[in-house]
This record gives sequence, structure tokens and C-alpha cells, in this order.
Amino acid sequence: MKAVIYARYSSDNQKEESIEGQLRECKEYADRNDIVIVKNYIDRALSAKTDNRPEFQHMIKDSQKGLFDVVLVWKLDRFARNRYDSAYYKSILRKSGVKVVSAKESISDGPEGIILESMLEGYAEYYSAELAQKVTRGMTENALKARYNGGTMPLGYMVGSDRRYAINPDTAPIVEEIFTRYANGDLIIDIVNSLNSRGFKSTTGADFNKSSLHMMLKNRKYIGEYKYKDIVIPGGIPPIISEDVFKKVQQRMQRNKHAPAKEKAKVNYLLSTKLFCGKCGALMLGESGYGYKNNMYHYYKCANTKHRKICDKKSVRKDWIEDLVINLTKEFVLNDEVIERIAETIYNLQFKENTILKALKKSLNDVETGINNMLNAIQMGVVTSSTKQRLEELEQRKSEIETSILNEEIEHPTLTKENIVFWISKFKDLDMDVEKNRQYLIDTFVNSVYLYDDKLVITYNIKDGTRTITLEELENSDLVQHGSPMTFKGEH
Repeated sequence: MKAVIYARYSSDNQKEESIEGQLRECKEYADRNDIVIVKNYIDRALSAKTDNRPEFQHMIKDSQKGLFDVVLVWKLDRFARNRYDSAYYKSILRKSGVKVVSAKESISDGPEGIILESMLEGYAEYYSAELAQKVTRGMTENALKARYNGGTMPLGYMVGSDRRYAINPDTAPIVEEIFTRYANGDLIIDIVNSLNSRGFKSTTGADFNKSSLHMMLKNRKYIGEYKYKDIVIPGGIPPIISEDVFKKVQQRMQRNKHAPAKEKAKVNYLLSTKLFCGKCGALMLGESGYGYKNNMYHYYKCANTKHRKICDKKSVRKDWIEDLVINLTKEFVLNDEVIERIAETIYNLQFKENTILKALKKSLNDVETGINNMLNAIQMGVVTSSTKQRLEELEQRKSEIETSILNEEIEHPTLTKENIVFWISKFKDLDMDVEKNRQYLIDTFVNSVYLYDDKLVITYNIKDGTRTITLEELENSDLVQHGSPMTFKGEH
């Protein structure tokens, strides 16, 4: 398992030396758990209350390259202190197969917050779509006129004086070279190396890579197609590439897409970073191997058994332990009484997180009071030369605050208790034969699992949420679906 360390200190209450302490403890954790550290990202004198942290953003961007599996932090508040930002960035990392792990908190502080994060992530898409209609009318009008609507500008273009896309004469030739070379049979890796060796940069200022080139080669803006949501305007953008070259590129990419895979499929270990050895406390890591009948088996193995040989914990079958944890979780968490208790805690937790919305609503109330006072004065005949100007200023201020409130509600939605109960109850209906659903259940509710020789201790993300069950109790239980917990013959 490969990891990067993210370390940060705030200038208001910490010393720079704390960075070295964070790195040391993260490295000690990595050594104990057979984790290879490939890079450190460090933000100095920056608060986690904002995501405007250069090294943090650099780390998020690098996660998409598939170079590491884990972001290791000293404590979870080094990553983010805001549930909304934490949920957003963890979801980005999760899409790249990366998890956030705390070196000092195998059980996080305020575990219900993890459920809130998971819920916000799943609920945000619907909630944002509902509220976004109120603030995107101007962007839709821009789109109907094929004007630039924000976001990363594709390489080869720039924003013209009329807010429309214009060809950038400095970078458009690079785009033409990329498409022409690929259409003529050059390998993407050769094109990438050639561009980087000559010092060319992508539109974000980074080196080119295979992923960024793939995205470019599929971008229909280069043949002049403007698109914003459901609005598509052929010829809305000046083209850089001819339709013939673009078609040739797409045909080649399609052929390569269906070529036989060169690498074996990646196995997803659902309990990665959550399963610990009950004997020594180290992480249990996912492994694969062949049995005596040459069948492939997947299992979890204690990190201290694997390399250090200082623990004799036996390995456990992947299917057995994952199915058991999922079934125990459904039984323990997904009942009406527990769901009601979780919903109450999460509902109250939201209001401890967001103080900005409260301040904005107070400001709106103050402005509306001022407007009403002005209108009452006008009705009573109290009018001066500055009355109209002052009233217009208040109306403008009211409009600005209302927009800020809507944006805050989009980014930081407040959920009703009924929303929360409904969302948690939906887990009852999820098909647990689908791997995505299995992972979602574990990530949301399971905090840690400690496997001993005779028992299993699971801690859930709820108050008093620790459950112990002996392996003897499981022998005649319907919770076990895959026979013996032990791995195939010859493995320990």
C-alpha cells in the first residue's frame, strides 16, 4: 500500500516544529502497517477552515494520477475542519481509489460526523440541482449566446472581449500537433514525452500526462461545438481541428478501447484501512495468492505477519470477513430505533458546523428592516434628496445577500430530520450484491473492525456503537455465507 502524508499547522496556535512531529508520527504509523510513503505535502501557517491551501490542492490533483492509495494525516482536523469541505474532497479522493487515514485516531472524534459527510455527499447532487435553478439564469442566457461560462479554459482557447471563446495563437498549434500526431498513429506516451521535453504545459500549467491528453482528444470544443448542460450549439466556438481529423482520432481511440486488457483487474478490498489485527493492532492488508488447485484467492493479512514476522495472526478470507461485516452492520444499524437515534444526532450536528449561514440570514433581516423603515418614512412624506439613492443601495444589498444565502445553501445544505431518516432507511433497499453499494455501506457506518482469533469487535460511527461477537456464536448463524474464515491451505 502506498501513501502520501499531508501535514499542516496554523500560525495562530501552533509552532512550525509541529510539522516535524506530525511527519514523524505519520511515518511511524506507516512503518508499523507496511505502508510505503511516496511523498509529503505540507502547508505552513494555513488554516483548515479554508480549502485555499496550495499543497492540499496539489495533493488532490495528484490523487487522480493513481500514484497512491492513502492520504495519511496526523489527525483528521489536519485534513479539514468543515464537514462540507471534508465530504467534498473525500468524495474526489474516493473516485480515484484513495482513502484518508488518521495516524492517531483509529476511531475518529465525533464519529457521527462521518455519517453526515457521507449523507451530504449523496444528497448534494439533488439539493444543488433544486436550488441551482434560482442562480443560473444568467449562465443559461450566456450559454444561449455561446459565451464563456467559467471553468477551465481548454488549451488552445482564450476568452475574447465579447466573452466568447477565441483561438489562442500561442497554444492552438500545440492542439493541432497533438490531434495530427495521434491521428497519424503516434502513441499517446510518445506525444506526452515529446511535449514535456520541449517545456510545453497543459492549460493548468502542469506537465502533460496520458489522462490529460485523453480528455483533450475527446473534447468536441475543438471542432467548434459549444455545450453547456443541455444546450449544444454547433459552430458556437471557432474550431481548431477539422471534423475529418477529429473523426479519425475518435475511431482510433474506440479501437484501442476495445483492445485486450494488458493488466489484470484490480481487486477492491472493502475493509482496506478499517480492518485491524486483534493481536498486535496493525492494519490487515489485502493480498492475493494461488491455492493448491491453482485457484486465485483473496484475503486480508496482518502487516506485522507479512514482513516483520512479529505476529502470528492467521489470514482471513476476503469474502468471509466482508460479508460478515456487511450483515452485522445491516442487523445492528438498519433498524428503526437506531435510525431514529442517528438522525437526531446528525440533525443537531449540522448546526454546530455552519455559522456563516446564520450570519447571512441575520444580515438579510437587518437590511429588510431598513427597507421597511425607508418605505414607512416615504409613506409618511419624509423624503429627502438621498432617500431614493439609499433605498436603491439597500435593495442592491438585499439582492447580494440573498444570492450569498442561496450559494451557501447549495454548498452547505441543511437537512431536515425527515431527510436524514429517509436517506439512512434507503440502505435497507440497496442490493448488497453490488460492490458499490457494499463499499458505500461500510464507508458510511463502519469505523473500525478488530479481528481476534476468537472474536470480532466492530465499532460503528454512532454513539455506543461497539459490538463484540465471538466466532463460536457465528458458527450456527445465518450471518456467515462463505464457510471458514481461514485462507486456503498453505497460507497463514
